[in-house]
Amino acid sequence: MPEPRAKPARPLEGRSALITGAARRVGAELARALHGAGANVVLHYRSSEREADALARSLNAGRPRSAVTAQADLLETARLAPLVARATAEFGRLDILVNNASSFFPTPFGKIDEREWDSLIGSNLKAPLFLAQAAARELSAARGLVLNLVDIHGLRPLKGYSVYSVAKAGLIMLTKSLARELAPDVRVNAIAPGPVMWPETADAQLQEKIVSRTLLKRPGSPADVARAALFFATDAPYVTGQVLAVDGGRSIGW
Repeated sequence: MPEPRAKPARPLEGRSALITGAARRVGAELARALHGAGANVVLHYRSSEREADALARSLNAGRPRSAVTAQADLLETARLAPLVARATAEFGRLDILVNNASSFFPTPFGKIDEREWDSLIGSNLKAPLFLAQAAARELSAARGLVLNLVDIHGLRPLKGYSVYSVAKAGLIMLTKSLARELAPDVRVNAIAPGPVMWPETADAQLQEKIVSRTLLKRPGSPADVARAALFFATDAPYVTGQVLAVDGGRSIGW
């Protein structure tokens, strides 16, 4: 029986990825992982310029001219096509779009206002849709991948966070819809993290409650999400329209 072929050290060499919200937290870890697999990366940020520049310098120190930054408010749809153009101008192509940027805050029912609706729906659903649309031609040419960061609360609502839950539910359906719209040239998948990194404003009691309901009884890490992203980018050429929960069993331990 022939031995399996060794996986290339840099399976994404020669490819490029655009990661939204890449300056900090999970987005930065996703950027490091894709870059480590050989991809050139465009690090999108809205206001975290210092962090984005520091990450780009770090990545370029290991592999010159392999990382660039790009600023944009993703709610301004006119900024999305230039964001895609930045990737193709720098690296000649766009293979992977990671819709990671997100807003997360409570919206107690009875006190929800339009500003909160526009922010949560805009960052979690509107921006991924219009950015994927802007990038569709380049992704099709590269037979590429769209990867959306969703949430288990898009399937099971989180009390007090109804608008966020609705936005992530929409992004789950958008993942499946885009898989049909962009087939056969582009794969579209999603990762649904559980408790891997809390927002700075997250309630401590809520954190403890959610972690206690995971089957593994512990939080995960951004590296867990990054490994799932690498699976979709390098090891899943026949997978599209799927949502992978990286949640320690939270979604079934409910």
